[in-house]
Amino acid sequence: MEGLKFLLVFVVLALASSFASASDPSPLQDFCVAIKETDGVFVNGKFCKDPQQVTEKDFFFSGLNVPRDTSSPVGSNVTAVNVAQIPGLNTLGISLARIDFAPYGGLNPPHTHPRATEILVVVEGTLYVGFVTSNLANGDNRLITKVLNPGDVFVFPVGLIHFQLNVGKTNAVALASLSSQNPGVITIANAVFGADPPINPNVLTKAFQVDKKVVDYLQKQFWTDNNN
Repeated sequence: MEGLKFLLVFVVLALASSFASASDPSPLQDFCVAIKETDGVFVNGKFCKDPQQVTEKDFFFSGLNVPRDTSSPVGSNVTAVNVAQIPGLNTLGISLARIDFAPYGGLNPPHTHPRATEILVVVEGTLYVGFVTSNLANGDNRLITKVLNPGDVFVFPVGLIHFQLNVGKTNAVALASLSSQNPGVITIANAVFGADPPINPNVLTKAFQVDKKVVDYLQKQFWTDNNN
């Protein structure tokens, strides 16, 4: 009986531990303002500045109200505000981004955040947004979409492929909050066709069921874009 109790406690603790580690670790002090590592040692996060040397600048970022240039090939521009821009975000498990979209199809292309759930609010314009589920019981990947207007909010679960497209005739702006100080981003097309070194074309030809000429064209385009 005692062995069974121990086993049950162990299972509960293991489950609790797995849930606790599903996002950034909780801080063990008021703050841990990040400093640049100089000795080649890597940690899960950033080293902390001496609290006595912390100032208001460590918790501040300015300019998120300024419209960004959307003349990129996809017609969007993401302004990240994470631990790289605000050192005081270190260990706090949150970050922010502004996304500007050009009219008539500005796109934040399909991508994932491997370490964060994203909650997005539309400030200006009209966006068609969506995400794709992981494999369901029947093997399908379900697409969940919604058209958003100013004031609308949408959630993209952690790790899932998602996108936002401007379907309006004017510029669009959205703000996104993410549940990590450093959520990371993997833009699908750039990662698959622009990897360095390139993925073997035979892999992509078979995976996407297309002619090798298509893969060669896409790798040339995205590898050049990613490595300029």
